[in-house]
Amino acid sequence: MTEPHAAKPHLTREHLLGLLREMIRIRRFEAKCAELYQAEKIRGFLHLYDGEEAVAVGVEGQLRPGDAVVSTYREHGHALARGIPMTAVMAEMLGRRDGCSRGRGGSMHIFDAQRRFFGGNAIVGGGLPLAVGLALAGRMGGGDGVTICFFGDGAVAEGEFHESLNLAALWGLPVLFVCENNLYAMGTALDRAQARTDLAVRAASYGMPAAAVDGMNVVAVEAETAKAIAAIRAGQGPFFLECRTYRFRAHSMFDAQLYRTKAEIEEWQKRCPIRSLSRWMEDSGLVHAGEVAALEAGIDREIEDAVAFAEASGWEPVEDLARDVMASP
Repeated sequence: MTEPHAAKPHLTREHLLGLLREMIRIRRFEAKCAELYQAEKIRGFLHLYDGEEAVAVGVEGQLRPGDAVVSTYREHGHALARGIPMTAVMAEMLGRRDGCSRGRGGSMHIFDAQRRFFGGNAIVGGGLPLAVGLALAGRMGGGDGVTICFFGDGAVAEGEFHESLNLAALWGLPVLFVCENNLYAMGTALDRAQARTDLAVRAASYGMPAAAVDGMNVVAVEAETAKAIAAIRAGQGPFFLECRTYRFRAHSMFDAQLYRTKAEIEEWQKRCPIRSLSRWMEDSGLVHAGEVAALEAGIDREIEDAVAFAEASGWEPVEDLARDVMASP
């Protein structure tokens, strides 16, 4: 891990502890979701975020309440980093009526209008045009909000990627496009699908500034995001940020991972964003092992409380199933 002080000299111990806590919180939430899925309490599809926590925490920590977030189907970490209560996210995972989408969305469709979290999206690249629309609406309304759009490297091959970047650049919209490049579009390696694997250079064809950052380093992500958002708020138009990261788990719970080796996964796990930051803080005297253990214990209690909340929540009544469903007269 690049030393945090090299990226942002004024970082405080409290701030670094906050970053560490949020990453551990996401990692342990995902582990609990995997356990609940295997117990058949979470059904359907489940795409976990282990290894990519530095992106969600580093990006979303720079946002204001009025900013908007558009995510992907791998969005639990994004939702937690945005401040959606863990109880509401867990209840949604279990399909319960106290979930943030009233149990109707499940793992891939987490939504919270109050926190301007406009959903996970099951369609690859499907969130890109939504983000452009949100940014346009925000500007027309006279606000200074920024829209953050997360997407994976697989979305770069989709037509809406190019259409969305083109419109955002053409209209100078306040969008931060965040590509979570984890090297695999489901089971297809990036270098087997893209002639140019340096994805940040794609933005140049639309006259859009771009940067690539180590997505395993939360402080580096945070520093690059801060610069990008400052430029966007100053009226300089959209920005493309490629976060080079890696998912430690399979694409989904149904994925046998025949396209990559255990040795490759183990090599990337050496760069774990949580372990790297924790080790650097310990070596720098900013934290000791006992504090990290206490942090983890507190997070485990929060997760158990969230599970208890979700399991105590009821199912949506059958008579309410047509509620919020719109149809022409």
